[in-house]
Amino acid sequence: MKRIILPIALIGFLFLMSCEQNKQMKIKPAPYPVAKKVDTIDVYFGHQVADPYRWLEDDNSPETEAWVNAENEVTFGYLEQIPFRNKIKERLEQIWDYPKYGVPFKEGNNFYFFKNDGMQNQYVIYKQTALEAEPEVFLDPNTFSEDGTVALSGLEFNHDGTLLAYSISKSGSDWSEIYVMDVETKNLLDDHLEWIKFSGTSWKGDGFYYSRYDEPKEGDELKASNEYHKVYYHKIGTAQSEDKLIYKNDEYPKRNYYAGTTDDESFLFMSESAGTSGNALWVKKLDGSQDDFTLVAEGFENEYNVIDNLGEQLLIMTNDGAPKWQLVLVDPMNPEKANWKVIIPEKEEVLQSISLVGDKIVAEYMKNATSVAFIYDYEGNYVEDLQLPGIGSMSGISGKKGEDLAFYSFTSFTFPSTVYKYSIANNSSEVYTRSEIDFDIDNYETQQVFYKSKDGTEVSMFIVHKKGLKMNGKNPTYLYGYGGFNISLTPGFSITRLVLLENGFVFAMPNLRGGGEYGEEWHEGGTKTNKQNVFDDFIAAADYLIETGYTQPAKLAIAGGSNGGLLVGACMTQRPDLFAVALPAVGVMDMLRYHKFTIGWAWASDYGTSEDSEEMFNYLYGYSPIHNIKEGVNYPATLITTADHDDRVVPAHSFKFAATLQEKHKGDNPVLIRIDVKAGHGGGKPTAKVIEEYTDEWSFMMYNLGVTPVY
Repeated sequence: MKRIILPIALIGFLFLMSCEQNKQMKIKPAPYPVAKKVDTIDVYFGHQVADPYRWLEDDNSPETEAWVNAENEVTFGYLEQIPFRNKIKERLEQIWDYPKYGVPFKEGNNFYFFKNDGMQNQYVIYKQTALEAEPEVFLDPNTFSEDGTVALSGLEFNHDGTLLAYSISKSGSDWSEIYVMDVETKNLLDDHLEWIKFSGTSWKGDGFYYSRYDEPKEGDELKASNEYHKVYYHKIGTAQSEDKLIYKNDEYPKRNYYAGTTDDESFLFMSESAGTSGNALWVKKLDGSQDDFTLVAEGFENEYNVIDNLGEQLLIMTNDGAPKWQLVLVDPMNPEKANWKVIIPEKEEVLQSISLVGDKIVAEYMKNATSVAFIYDYEGNYVEDLQLPGIGSMSGISGKKGEDLAFYSFTSFTFPSTVYKYSIANNSSEVYTRSEIDFDIDNYETQQVFYKSKDGTEVSMFIVHKKGLKMNGKNPTYLYGYGGFNISLTPGFSITRLVLLENGFVFAMPNLRGGGEYGEEWHEGGTKTNKQNVFDDFIAAADYLIETGYTQPAKLAIAGGSNGGLLVGACMTQRPDLFAVALPAVGVMDMLRYHKFTIGWAWASDYGTSEDSEEMFNYLYGYSPIHNIKEGVNYPATLITTADHDDRVVPAHSFKFAATLQEKHKGDNPVLIRIDVKAGHGGGKPTAKVIEEYTDEWSFMMYNLGVTPVY
């Protein structure tokens, strides 16, 4: 055989070429699991709609479990091949590891605050006998479970601060359990309450009011419709079976009831809701003079939120007659609207919260999606502004009536959450705790822009990036949105986003219709048959970022969770050419059946349902993500995320969306689903799981945008 000797230079050239080819070889996922199709047809107003993956709605079936395991095997097999995945995780762990503080609050004679030393899975509650005293660990939720998946979901001290009722949730579920602790000894009492959901604990005397459902059928805990919400009173030291039923309504199973008491425990008020917006308000005096509740405000067109009582009257924050909200004083024994006294009338800004501190009212407003605050006396006379550190978001004031000392926190995109000590008498703030983070925040800048949506409506958007950004259309961009349920997206600090910013990303967050940034009219502009406005606003935001030179479709990723997952699903199916990567998280993907699971029926106030009318069915069917995936379309690289214990938006939405997308998608872009275990909709998720999830999302996004991180 003749030997072939290549010149050294040629060998080197071929080696370099081989390396370059390996660099350019895209990771391909393993073949997607074959999901069987069943012959399920639903008929809506004479229209037949196939639902071939209906079987994936059964979260208890061996077939669903096998499909989930197979999908995760494909997804993690793909993610593990991304060369810089471990570097992303290491950087997230590094940047996450700093002390984080919550806002102090006073109960009885003690001060309390939440703190995370850095990488703890759950925040710990500390107690101080005085602000100058050494803090001691009071309650550590990290001891609830070894893996941090049991979280504190609520707490309420009794009037004198001697007892604490706290609730826990397991694996991210909305179901919670209540325990009672003796504050002095830190010992748990025998009280243990179960099957509680969408409830607080409101103390009266030697017990408290709470809301619960009946125990669900075994196997249906995470998917069955939540119906017949009831209000109970639990007396300390007794079994839950002995709790006194305060209110139930057998005529309307799909309504929720929340009971609360005023600070002095003289009034019991009950909010009745049939959806996520609008409520009726009932009130009862607790001095024994009333057996039944008095209807103070009928539902369900407006909101009525009790702040507290001033003597025999109630301060109520409402949007009744005031789309941007107002504060009124109402005599519950003479509740007719003609008798209301307006304390703080509606303003140009949107009223967000009311706090009573000292002898003043602190009113927090939102102006162009950023916080401003004003001080009033109890008669509603303006006193002065509360000077905030800059443009950003504040939390509500933590303080007490009759006491001068209060606390609040302030944050922005490049301003870590900082706690301020506040004197109401002097209207002065000083830094109380500030987080020190390993990140040069001064290298980044934020601007707020306004762009036109499809129908000409002006929409605001925050844009954050490195200073000196080149507007060459080549910047990787992460576009995040929500647009629903009157929820406002305001400037806030995110550790996870810092990883994107330091790698040259542009972060963009528009204030879409459906949110609450500009009051109730803005909210309604993105609900029911106006829902397409939300998608148009988001698509127009993408167009703006492209037209102004920030990015291009090949460098643009979109993301959102829950209702924001619906947003991503709708936009990627309507404009698949506009985005390179889509990250829909725990999304509402089946708009024809969402109301049949857990608390989904309550979302009809924003969405409407497929059973309302033929017009509503046609509208929902026209944008429902699952039903608008087309055969043979090259969709963006997609990583769907959900979790096995999500009983808010059941994972069946994401399962069916993934199966349909994998069936019909055409092209080389991966379309994967990541299904977390012992996790839910997001609340209470331990730090370790959060880091793992963002490691995978950021790695997937960067890889499919052609971004190599700087680490």
